[in-house]
Amino acid sequence: MNRSEWQTSSYTANNNNCIEVRTFDGLIEFRESDEGDVIVRTTRHKFAELLQGAQEGEFDRHATT
Repeated sequence: MNRSEWQTSSYTANNNNCIEVRTFDGLIEFRESDEGDVIVRTTRHKFAELLQGAQEGEFDRHATT
């Protein structure tokens, strides 16, 4: 089993409200730092599509202010 350590963005500083990411058996896993028992697992390709959509504002309509 190949598993890396959880990583967070450098933009989160010491905030406990962030997304953590790691690799696991060739897949990508991510979770919210404050909900560590809920883990989403996906392929590298699908994760890249998710990141691209977020960068392009595809999910902005779902954000709360």
